Amino acid sequence: MDSDNSAIDSGIALFFAAPNSYTGENVLELQGHGSPVVMQMLVRRCLQLGARLARPGEFSERAFLNGRLDLTQAEAVADLIESSTESAARSALKSLQGGFSEKVNELAAAITQLRIFVEAALDFPDEEIDFLADGKVVEQLENLSLLFKSLRGLVKQGRLLRDGLKVVLTGLPNAGKSSLLNALSNQDRAIVSTIPGTTRDVLDQIIEIDGLPIAVIDTAGIRETTNEIEAEGVRRALQAQQQADLIILVVDDTNTDDVQAASLLETLLGGQHQSVPVLLVRNKIDLTQRMAQSSENVALENEIYISALTGEGLLVLKEKIKLIAGFRQTDDSQFLARARHVDALQRAEDYLHNGLVQQSNYRAGELLADDLSACQKALGEITGEVTSDDLLGMIFSSFCIGK
Repeated sequence: MDSDNSAIDSGIALFFAAPNSYTGENVLELQGHGSPVVMQMLVRRCLQLGARLARPGEFSERAFLNGRLDLTQAEAVADLIESSTESAARSALKSLQGGFSEKVNELAAAITQLRIFVEAALDFPDEEIDFLADGKVVEQLENLSLLFKSLRGLVKQGRLLRDGLKVVLTGLPNAGKSSLLNALSNQDRAIVSTIPGTTRDVLDQIIEIDGLPIAVIDTAGIRETTNEIEAEGVRRALQAQQQADLIILVVDDTNTDDVQAASLLETLLGGQHQSVPVLLVRNKIDLTQRMAQSSENVALENEIYISALTGEGLLVLKEKIKLIAGFRQTDDSQFLARARHVDALQRAEDYLHNGLVQQSNYRAGELLADDLSACQKALGEITGEVTSDDLLGMIFSSFCIGK
């Protein structure tokens, strides 16, 4: 009922008793007929009666604080909502169901067991057998290193599924960059013309290759120009290259003596982009009669031959993109991962490596114990066992309101 006792809507009120609600608290859910106007009236009346609007991510934050979800599961809620591909959605659901947390907890449990063994040996130094010197500790550390390597591979795949890959198409005017964008996206996203300098701005299109989301970005042809608009397009093209995960240099295969293309490739490989992979793609092989390569030998190829017009060689190009990204299509324990997960896992692995060095070279049990403790804490950051209010604020503020 509204403040004047007039009916707002007829619906359902559902009560979820703690601790079995989503947040672990008593929750009352009101279901109306879904009209934006009716929902606005209903929310307004709730506010008048003393309720307040939820902060972004507050429900998931409360679920985490009340032990209903760990931090990776809470993050998976947002990742599931924001998934851009079916594979990403399935992987986010696996994280939400605890797949990622289970892997991290198994590793943390193994670290805990070894730490107990090491600290017990330190506490009882008068035992006849020197447990820290019999080789078993080093063997266990080496086994843990293998587990870290396996998890690191899964986390890398998970981050690719979540964040995708940013691929920038660059090259001289009329090389066929826009045609390649259209061919990869299976739609006429960019204007294609024989007139040089047609593309004046940055165009992007999200495509999917075997579940890997890829933002393909078409840019203006790189050349000296007096045209103010085209010059701005070239500036934006160079800016896009700086933010790329992969740069594809598209070359017109009919221009066999193109010195400018060779110079541009040399600049990309040796300049400010040397940390970004560069793939040379020779386009228009339908005009030169060059044969596209076989996908069986794609790992050995430094250049890919394609025809954006006929589609020849595009499958090989897609395989090469996946190979450069380090992406493999598999349903085995796939889950989504974030940059902070990668960082925490890398720090945990570094601590373990330091401990292995200490034990192998110096048999420094005290230092090994400290490294194992730091390793545990870094792993705890992933699931939220060890965290800070600032980190929680950053994570949950990125959620949409009501989640």
